[in-house]
Amino acid sequence: MDLAFRRIIISAIFIGVAIIFILRLFYIQIIDDSYKLSAENNSRRLVVKHPARGLIYDRHKKLIVANEPAYDLMVIYGQIKDLDTIQLVSILGIEKSVFIKELANAAKENKFRPYPIVKQISAQTYILLQEKMHNFPGFYVQVRTVRNYLYNCGALVFGYIREVDKQNIANDPYYEQGDYIGKIGIEKVYDKYLRGIKGAAYQQVDVKGRVKGSLEGGRHDKPSILGKDIITTIDIELQYYAEQLMKNKIGSVVAIEPSTGEILTIVSSPTFDPNLMVGQNVNKYYKILENDPYKPLYNRAIQGDRYPPGSTFKVLNALVALHEGIITPQFTVTCKGGYFAGGLHVGCHEHPPTVGLLESVQMSCNAYYCTIFRAIIDSEKYGSVRNGYEVWRKHMNSMGLGKTLGIDLPSERPGIIPLPTYYDKYYGKNRWKSLTIVSLSIGQGEISMTPLQMANSAAIIANRGYFYTPHVVREILDTTIDNSFKQKHVTSIKPEVFEPIIEGMYRVVQGEYGATARHIAIPGITICGKTGTAQNPHGKDHSIFMAFAPRENPKIAIAVYVENSGYGATYAAPIASLLIEKYLTDTVKRAAWDKRMLEMDLIHKANAE
Repeated sequence: MDLAFRRIIISAIFIGVAIIFILRLFYIQIIDDSYKLSAENNSRRLVVKHPARGLIYDRHKKLIVANEPAYDLMVIYGQIKDLDTIQLVSILGIEKSVFIKELANAAKENKFRPYPIVKQISAQTYILLQEKMHNFPGFYVQVRTVRNYLYNCGALVFGYIREVDKQNIANDPYYEQGDYIGKIGIEKVYDKYLRGIKGAAYQQVDVKGRVKGSLEGGRHDKPSILGKDIITTIDIELQYYAEQLMKNKIGSVVAIEPSTGEILTIVSSPTFDPNLMVGQNVNKYYKILENDPYKPLYNRAIQGDRYPPGSTFKVLNALVALHEGIITPQFTVTCKGGYFAGGLHVGCHEHPPTVGLLESVQMSCNAYYCTIFRAIIDSEKYGSVRNGYEVWRKHMNSMGLGKTLGIDLPSERPGIIPLPTYYDKYYGKNRWKSLTIVSLSIGQGEISMTPLQMANSAAIIANRGYFYTPHVVREILDTTIDNSFKQKHVTSIKPEVFEPIIEGMYRVVQGEYGATARHIAIPGITICGKTGTAQNPHGKDHSIFMAFAPRENPKIAIAVYVENSGYGATYAAPIASLLIEKYLTDTVKRAAWDKRMLEMDLIHKANAE
């Protein structure tokens, strides 16, 4: 082998070794930074500065969701030395087995990155811990904020925050292990505004993990940016009162300002204390709520899409009949105890036999609405029953039924206005008639509405034919809210046909003989309303009432739905009238009604029966 060739071989070996060292160095320094982190974290520490979450106010700028300090014990597993586990768990007041399990998770996650081993320790524990921190190298306390719900109400509206899971982290690079995210309500929908922007502080620490000062005088630090405050549309005093009225009852209340679509109160009952979802016992309380048979985590106001609207739906059918010219306000029906057709009998309560439009609303005559509904569907001008039904259905869609309204709360359901294909499936194509679906005329059968849709229907009537998308947030600090909430939605119903319906609703409360809600009249306030009693195959009927007030320049539109409680006039109507009185006058003078509704316990009464 000649000398030149040997030189080539030796050079190749040296070059190969050099390349190996370079690649290894590249891997250690660039790709695998654990050595760098290990070395640096012995003398310095990166502390994430979590911003205070934005505050939440009601429509009158009363603070309703505030912040208070919380303390998370963090660990960098790779820095632990001579850990006295017994002493540490004694200070923390937790089980040793729980601590050991979390310590193993920290090692598994990343030995050289901070891991929140005990979250939301109390201020008292924090003070005790600070005195002993020098005994626990690798551990330090990180300060953050948690929520304080000042009014103990509105849990499903305002929501709560919980620690992020792996899916949250995968979906949004902002989040890291131990961060918090809004889970339901406003906290979830507006989380990106409320959460703010994280900052960072680099600290110089000694070998025992004690902070010796800022690294290089804080030159590398980055301040956090506070979350944006939110002003809601909610009247917190009305919200609290509504929840008290619905206590020990199952159902919902929704009240809307008709001229803006702003939601004044939105209640699902039973509910829960939102402050239960703060602190170390969150998982325990969540499990209790999740297993509660009355489903307090289920928002009946926007998810209760299996609610039949009952007789409240009659006024919407009347609007369609008037708009389409099927009837005039002078149209009358003779009711002889109900509606009879073939072998079908739809019963009706006692009232004078001859009923015009105004009386039909005032006295809630079933025969009148069965008659006009069939007249719409069977009208010759549409050419077929199917076409007549499609005309009717499109009018209902224009009033926000059978689809979601777009409220800024999660998990809204659309309710049900059946497609013709639904009836084709069950009866055969073109084999169903108006009589087949006549139960829709009185808000029964396959139709359903959420309480939000019922309240919005009252707002449409109050506005004489239009509505704004219902929403719970009015303003975000230094940010423009979604413009869709300011857009007027005009229904397909002509404005002029609303007046006779409004007069009929006025007579429901202010009328004389036969008025179904005369007992809830408030002196000086003109309430226009409609009672409803929805049949329930699983128990007692549901009590329903929708209304708006005052008649001219309405300020509030409301729907109340009380499950398994009987007639609409019995519970839903009084509750609605008390809330109207509270909102319009800022007080409730009818002490007897107030006491009766507050104390009425329908849940335990039903269980006793």
